[in-house]
Amino acid sequence: MTHPSPITPHPLLDLEPLTAARFAAIERKVAALLGTTQDIVVMQGEALLPLEGCIRSAARPGSTALNVVTGPYGQTFGGWLRDCGVTVVDLAVPYHTAAGAEQVARALAEHPRIDFVSLVHAEAATGNTNPVPEIAEAVRAHGALLMVDAVASVAAEPLLPEAWGVDLCVIGAQKAMGGPAGVSAVSVSERAWQRMADNPAAPRRSYLSLLDWKERWIDTGRAALPHAPAQLEMLALDACLDRVEHDGLDAVTGRHRSAAVATRAGVRALGDGVEPYVRLDHEAAPVATTLRTTGDAREIVAAALRADPAVPLTAGGGALAKEMIRVNHYGPDAQLPVIHRSLSALATALDADPAAALEAASAAWSA
Repeated sequence: MTHPSPITPHPLLDLEPLTAARFAAIERKVAALLGTTQDIVVMQGEALLPLEGCIRSAARPGSTALNVVTGPYGQTFGGWLRDCGVTVVDLAVPYHTAAGAEQVARALAEHPRIDFVSLVHAEAATGNTNPVPEIAEAVRAHGALLMVDAVASVAAEPLLPEAWGVDLCVIGAQKAMGGPAGVSAVSVSERAWQRMADNPAAPRRSYLSLLDWKERWIDTGRAALPHAPAQLEMLALDACLDRVEHDGLDAVTGRHRSAAVATRAGVRALGDGVEPYVRLDHEAAPVATTLRTTGDAREIVAAALRADPAVPLTAGGGALAKEMIRVNHYGPDAQLPVIHRSLSALATALDADPAAALEAASAAWSA
């Protein structure tokens, strides 16, 4: 009689169950990262899950929302809001700049019925970052609820949702935190919870439902998880939170800011052919530097990747695919050697001498 072969142990497969206590401890680490006492809901999917959940839970049919558009995600939010039966006022600004608090305040004054505002903090796709504290002040003065997509800004620049008055703040770990893409989190203010409870159209018994998490998890003392957690992603999230804490949040955000400053300095020293897409330094996101090119961005990126296949360069998406190059410098790529390699590959693609760019990037990083 033959016997089946024993299962070979595997560190990624043969794991102990993730307990409710461990899940709650990871939530507390997220709260500490955000400096908040507000409820944290860790959702079992990429950040588009809580972003859509926030909009569908808090945006009431027949209401009016202000949707600040500084990149492609703002366009997505507008579509979801309209699907919810909301009248949407789009505040669209050119992608090479950022939204201003005075623009938001003016839009709110012109549309006094606005009771919900959606905003992206840092737009990795277009390379800009918006002044959330100032915008949040204008939104709070108007009395509206504010949702912020902070997926690309968390751990790359200051992010204090509770102190700033952000009601719904969504984060993901896959960029500056250097963690997994398959799990995300949202901090929820008491005002936001009340808005959801008062919204008869808010999702219930749904993967999009924040209220389900509140009723079945938070309100019951976090004693039993409402469904089986995404175990590998949760453990990876826990690990990247520990790494950020070990390195120090100020050090991590500082490294990303240095990476952006160094990349912009290096690109300006490359000469003709490319320039920073976002014109003003203080409006540039620390996770990615976008470049405007006079050539075909797709061809330049392809040539750069032939020179060094590992550099974090991509062409822009959609209508920007031909004119925009994106230099990603987040997570493990927020370091000077990676920036040097990216600049060298770009120089090869542009048939330029990289020496001045590398020197400028090094000087900016050191400064």
